[in-house]
Amino acid sequence: MLQKPRNRGRSGGQAERDSDWSRGGNSGASRAGEHARARRDGFAEEAPSTSRGPGGSQGSQGARRSQASPAVGPRTQKQQELKVSELVQFLLIKDQKKIPIKRADILKHVIGDYKDIFPDLLKRAAERLQYVFGYKLVELEPKSNTYILINTLEPVEEDAEVRGDQGTPTTGLLMIVLGLIFMKGNTVKETEVWDFLRRLGVYPTKKHFIFGDPKKLITEDFVRQRYLEYRRIPHTDPVDYEFQWGPRTNLETSKMKVLKFVAKVHNQDPKDWPAQYCEALADEENRARPQPSGSAPSS
Repeated sequence: MLQKPRNRGRSGGQAERDSDWSRGGNSGASRAGEHARARRDGFAEEAPSTSRGPGGSQGSQGARRSQASPAVGPRTQKQQELKVSELVQFLLIKDQKKIPIKRADILKHVIGDYKDIFPDLLKRAAERLQYVFGYKLVELEPKSNTYILINTLEPVEEDAEVRGDQGTPTTGLLMIVLGLIFMKGNTVKETEVWDFLRRLGVYPTKKHFIFGDPKKLITEDFVRQRYLEYRRIPHTDPVDYEFQWGPRTNLETSKMKVLKFVAKVHNQDPKDWPAQYCEALADEENRARPQPSGSAPSS
């Protein structure tokens, strides 16, 4: 599904993606949840804004904005990624009131001078909404230029424990954490997890309208369900903890599946991360080998 020729000329973009999944976010993301300033989350701070010209004049430049936009040079992979994340946050915040989201508002408050690639940004944001948060972005009526988010993940009785207080799916959040662990080298510090999740508008001390109590969900529920291992790191001051995959994760999914999830979220190919791709291939080969008869569970 995700197979495509690997572009060897994107070493800079690959370094940026590796940095995203290995270092997490930054402290500037603390404003990601502000409704009135949805554009000014941690992602917006990491890339230069292109919504206003360098001169600062709002009069004549505003009138020439539509004429100047074709002259804007190509955006880097990093800039596009930040804009997609900004758009996802805007859509999630607006959806809380369950009022249709107007295309004009998206263009005005989020897209700015990125109008020339708006269709691609919207497509990538829609994919992230579906795979991470379990929402599908749909147009309310044909050619209405208004959108709503609908829940696309059906509740499953066996999966009831992996859901928030209000029955909303949390599989996407779990996959994000599993992806961070794998991309970091199969172990990641808790501080790095929260640095990254803040960029998605998920905070350890704030109740989330989709995931409920994220701190409890990740450090208690997922651990109790054996999806994650959660251990204190010795000799750390202040005290820090680390995550690894739990035994249930190794039984229910694989490194290749998690890598494909990461690639899907970033609209990339799994082969764009050569080290992790080789590790995932080795894991697939190991799983394909016949297991010793003595390891079969007793009935």
